[in-house]
Amino acid sequence: MTHTRRLIKATPEQVWDVLADGWLYPLWVVGATRMRAVEDDWPAAGAKIHHSAGVWPLVIDDNTEVVESDPPSLLRLKARGWPLGEARVTIRLAPADGGTHVDIDEDATDGPGALVPAVLREPGIRWRNVESLRRLAFLAEGRSAR
Repeated sequence: MTHTRRLIKATPEQVWDVLADGWLYPLWVVGATRMRAVEDDWPAAGAKIHHSAGVWPLVIDDNTEVVESDPPSLLRLKARGWPLGEARVTIRLAPADGGTHVDIDEDATDGPGALVPAVLREPGIRWRNVESLRRLAFLAEGRSAR
C-alpha cells in the first residue's frame, strides 16, 4: 500500500466538495482524461463514475465505484482500468492547522498491475498521487479563494 499526504489550505468541507463533484475527477486524478457519466448519488456507497484513462486515441473506458463514504472525512474507492486491472484507493481528510491533511492510500488489487512486485509499482503510484494531490489542492484552494 502506497501512502501519500499533503496539507491543502482549505477546510475539509471545501476539499470534500471537489471530491463530491464527480465531473471534476479528470481534473485532479492523474491519468483520467475524460468523464462519460456520473451517477446522481455520487459519492454515496455503491455509486459509480464512468471515466476514461490514457492518451487519446489510446484510452480505456471504465469506472470507479465508492466502497465507503463518510463526508467530509473518508472516501474509499475501487478504481477500475481494465485490462490493466483494479486498485483500492482510500482518501482521508482531517482538519489541520492551516487547512486539511489529505492522505491517499492506494494499491493494485486485481489484474496485471497486482502482479508487479510492490517494490516496483509503489514509486509510480506515489509519484502519481503526489501530482494528484497537487491538482486537488489547486482546485480546493482556488475555489475557497473565491
